[in-house]
Formats: sequence, structure tokens, C-alpha cells
Amino acid sequence: MVLTFAASDPTAGAGVQADLLTIAALGCHPLSVITALTVQDTRGVARMMAVESSWVREQAEHLLADVEVAAFKAGVLGSAANVRVVSEIAAAHARVPFVVDPVLASGRGDSLAADETVEALRKFLLPRTTLLTPNSIEARRLAAPETNLAACARRLVDDGCKYVLVTGTHEATDEVVNTLYDKGGVVREDRWKRLPSEYHGSGCTLASAIATRLAQGAQPADAVREAQDFTWQALAAGFRAGRGQLLPQRFHRR
Repeated sequence: MVLTFAASDPTAGAGVQADLLTIAALGCHPLSVITALTVQDTRGVARMMAVESSWVREQAEHLLADVEVAAFKAGVLGSAANVRVVSEIAAAHARVPFVVDPVLASGRGDSLAADETVEALRKFLLPRTTLLTPNSIEARRLAAPETNLAACARRLVDDGCKYVLVTGTHEATDEVVNTLYDKGGVVREDRWKRLPSEYHGSGCTLASAIATRLAQGAQPADAVREAQDFTWQALAAGFRAGRGQLLPQRFHRR
């Protein structure tokens, strides 16, 4: 079973709904702790309200007292207080792999993390993280003032992450280049054909897929490769639900 800590997205393109779809599509039972509510559509996020941190803690503690979890995944946590609570939950279950998608903004650029939340991510969550999945924009913000992506990854590993997968969707390259780092440097580099459309929830899909494969026993480098393939296929099969970005088709294998 995989437990995701994430915000609700009414479109199910991203957020906790996207995580649940991805985890289920890959053959695991999904569990969830809601960290925030959003008002959004496929075009962007209009409003976000963080769930009180005591509610986040109670959701997780009651669930984990009853159910054994094989991996954690975190997305939008909504507040610095929620970041701290989730880090404490992860610390109490230190043997469980923990994949963190540090969602700092929506695909349109709507801010989803205040400066204090970003600082809490650095201080409390990164030291508990098995595998971090920032895009290049997020990597540079988390590792400021570093701008070189390899240097950003080194900084994030130094901050406590065991692995950092920097995704290159936002870079001006012909192909999308995703690079996995650990304390020894580059573990693997994967190149993917750049698809012509814009998608809502690609990062959520990727991180949830990695968490699922880790829960199923894959080694990190293999989990990253397999999750990238699943995500690329889901994007290639993406569909238009509204007037904004396309949504990934997580059940493309059926």
C-alpha cells in the first residue's frame, strides 16, 4: 500500500486524486491524507486552503495505527506547519521509502508554497526524503543561490535527500532530460521525446509512480526508469477534459 499526503484537485489531473489513480493503475492500493483544498480547473489554481496541521496528523496517525504502508509520497502540503507534521510522521516510520514531489507552483505558475513553507521543506522534509523529484525551476528555488542543475542536486543531497531526480521539462532542450543523482553524482540520465502539448499533473504522476514501484520492491534507479516510462505513456495518451491543459491518461495500459 502507498500513502500519499497531498492537496485535493477537483479535476483529478493533479493532487491527491492523480496520486490515487496512478497508484491504482500500477497495481497498489492507494491511501491518502488530505493536506489542502483547492479551487481549480484545468487552466489553473484560483484558491488554496491548507488543512489544519492537527487534522493532517490525526488522519495519518489513525491510518498508520491500522494499516501497514510500503511507501509514502508527498505533494502539496499547504503550509509550513503541515510540512513539519509530515516530516515527523516520516521520521516515525523511517524504514518506509518516502518520495517527495516539491510542488511549489501550478503548471500555470500559481504559487502553491509560501517562502516559509519552502524553508520548512528544506529544514524538516529533505532530511527525511528517500527520493526528491523537483523540476528544474523547483530545484533552483530549493537550492538557491545555485543555478547549475548538477550543483542544485548536490546541494539537495547535502541537505539530506538520498536521491534527487531533476526533471527537464522546463529546460530549453530538444528532448526532455531527466537526471537522477545521489551522493556519488549522476546515477542515470534518461532522455524522452518532448511532447507537443501541456499537461496538468505530470509531476504528481511521476512521483506517485516512483513511490509505487519502490513499494513493490524495485531499486531506486529502476523505479525511476519505470516510472518515467509510465508517465511518458500517460502523457502521450493524454486527453482534453476542459479548456486548459491536457490530463494524463493513467490507465493507458488497459
